[in-house]
Amino acid sequence: MLILALESSAKAASVALCRDGVLIAQSQQCSGLTHSCTLLPMAEQLLKNTDTRLADVDAIAVARGPGSFTGVRIGVSTAKGLAWGAQKPAIGVSTLEAMAYHGLAAGEGALVCAAMDARRSQIYNALFEIRGGKPVRLCEDRAISLAELGEELGKMQKSAFLVGDGAQLCYNTCLDMGIPAVLAPGNLVSQSAWGVAMAAFGQTPAPAEELLPVYLRLSQAERERQARLAAQAAQE
Repeated sequence: MLILALESSAKAASVALCRDGVLIAQSQQCSGLTHSCTLLPMAEQLLKNTDTRLADVDAIAVARGPGSFTGVRIGVSTAKGLAWGAQKPAIGVSTLEAMAYHGLAAGEGALVCAAMDARRSQIYNALFEIRGGKPVRLCEDRAISLAELGEELGKMQKSAFLVGDGAQLCYNTCLDMGIPAVLAPGNLVSQSAWGVAMAAFGQTPAPAEELLPVYLRLSQAERERQARLAAQAAQE
């Protein structure tokens, strides 16, 4: 299966082209421009450079969240647009599961902690163990405090391999709590479209209209709106 994968859930954006689990090409930017300016041009250039037509792709894969609300929306919308335009199916994958594929570098049996900075003293997190050459889930995606995660990792009696843009936060917490942990090297810390493609292989593609973002919690705008409504109701 030939998959065009998109990743825009955090500061960096990337696209990748993979066939049956083998990376053909990948492009990544962390230029400060919005993903709406970089993601689609990167995809078009990558296809051009590999002499691949969008019609040749079997499915469009994308990190559907959790992550930046704006970034996830841009990624999902771009994937839908490409899929609709080319009449191709789509595959949405967990951002955290895609990140966990970077944990393959830690070896068989490794405990992989995928973490994204969710602000407000929380991270988006999931734990995995490398089994049979792929990450196997130990828990569902969640928003959790660093203190809670530290307590959980401390009970596992195993060094954690930390990946994702929240890895440094987790590493600092582990150091403070005396918990063994290894921070992934720079080339493996950030989310990647390659990880999205790897997480997509083996999944059943679906019509693009079924692709939906996953946020895990309300956006700041929605939280503020609910707070205003609650305050108004209390005054009535």
